[in-house]
Amino acid sequence: MARASLSPRPVPAGTASRKAAIALLEAVLGQRRTLEEALDTLPPLPPQDRAFTHLLAATVLRRLGTLDAVLEPFLHRPPPRIVQHALRIGAAQLLLIGTAPHAAVSATVAAVRSVPKGEAFAGLVNAVLRRIAAAGPTLLAGLNSSRLDTPDWLWRAWHAAHGPAAAWAIAQAHAREAPLDLTLKPGLDPAAWAERLGAVLLPTGSLRLAALDRSVLSLPGYDEGAWWVQDAAAALPARLLRPSPGERVADLCAAPGGKTAQLAAAGALVTAVEASPARAQRLAENLARLRLAAELVVADAVAFTPPIPFDAVLLDPPCTATGTIRRHPDILYLKRPRDLGPLVATQKALLAAAARLTRPGGRLVYAVCSLQPEEGEGVIADATSLGLAPEPIRPEEVPGLDEAVTRAGHLRTLPCHWAERGGLDGFFVARFRRV
Repeated sequence: MARASLSPRPVPAGTASRKAAIALLEAVLGQRRTLEEALDTLPPLPPQDRAFTHLLAATVLRRLGTLDAVLEPFLHRPPPRIVQHALRIGAAQLLLIGTAPHAAVSATVAAVRSVPKGEAFAGLVNAVLRRIAAAGPTLLAGLNSSRLDTPDWLWRAWHAAHGPAAAWAIAQAHAREAPLDLTLKPGLDPAAWAERLGAVLLPTGSLRLAALDRSVLSLPGYDEGAWWVQDAAAALPARLLRPSPGERVADLCAAPGGKTAQLAAAGALVTAVEASPARAQRLAENLARLRLAAELVVADAVAFTPPIPFDAVLLDPPCTATGTIRRHPDILYLKRPRDLGPLVATQKALLAAAARLTRPGGRLVYAVCSLQPEEGEGVIADATSLGLAPEPIRPEEVPGLDEAVTRAGHLRTLPCHWAERGGLDGFFVARFRRV
């Protein structure tokens, strides 16, 4: 008698997205690669699946402490890391994203079966996720999520630097996905473009849209270069430099080019200095789309020596980028306290170079997208020894952000500022005049 052949188990829709999300989490948490870099190495996925994959991984990274606290009572011992990633992804769908329980459980279990050695744990993943689906959001009640989702060293640093209330508010802001901000080319009607894009016009002039469920490339004005993507806080340093038409301005560590574009659009003669050839190429492509011109120099800004100094210099050096965690939640787990020392040394060297590149009487703006005081106030503490005199920032220069202007006349935006509007990236900005 012939044996009946076993038909293969059907693969639920969305399995590929869950499997890819597992790979992203392993790349970030296991291999310490950035989420963006890991995304670029994924197998090809339809745009909608790719977007969902990113949402899954970013949600887990944003709420990792909370998800692990939810999962812990259901596990007698920690499973292998890949299985743990799958459990986190399943729990995130059920408790945070709102995926239908059947789809979340079946596709996640299928994804586990498709990874090496995952088949042996498919039953565990199925059982745990079904129990979480049955209990629902009540599992989140009573959890101190803001604290759980913030690594200890960052929590202590923000508590000390910005105060207990601000530390809580910063952590709460990180739990929410950031909106999309656009900088409009000068001369275009902001109100008209806000209506066309379905955006809100912010007090500082940026246009804000809710987080997109489609590609930025599909938005009106992209092809003609009417605007570029730039967080509202990231648009402030170039504004505070106050470039004038015809001025010679240097943008140091310039890629990806949002600030270069602002300076060029204001009519300045811009020299953009970028050490990375790949990032410089991206900057050139962005300027080409925007129909804006700038001299592009691939060089280490510390060693860059132009024929004559500049009227104004904008320095946005490499930093921990802890002010951008809303957009890049992988930073929570990629940065470590020991990263600060080398970065601060680089920032100080670049500030000295920027001072050297600024003509007497010229202006210099130092900006970092970091919440760490070592990279802000700590770097500029000895600026006077470089021949730099502070030029305080005035509240009227940053409409709606009076609370972000410090007593010393610096700008310190926090992710919790403008909470009712969707928050801001965290930036430190200081302005000087060369004496």
